[in-house]
Amino acid sequence: MILYVKIGCPWCRLAEAYLDERGYKYQRLDVRRDPEAFQELKRTSGQSYTPTLVFENLLLADFGPDELEDFLKQHNILP
Repeated sequence: MILYVKIGCPWCRLAEAYLDERGYKYQRLDVRRDPEAFQELKRTSGQSYTPTLVFENLLLADFGPDELEDFLKQHNILP
């Protein structure tokens, strides 16, 4: 699981807190500090908004906590 974030993004902090509190393991990529991660985000999702979550062939872009919870439940993604 990859979580693309930007430092200072309040939605990104909420996404990280949600995943951390529930024990999800993920790779956190800060697209402002890592130009390669930013290019990967754009290639993968076709956009540059964060947070963006990639799990296998599934993608959730530019989301809030409720959307994250729904996405994880819908796809039965467990910690």
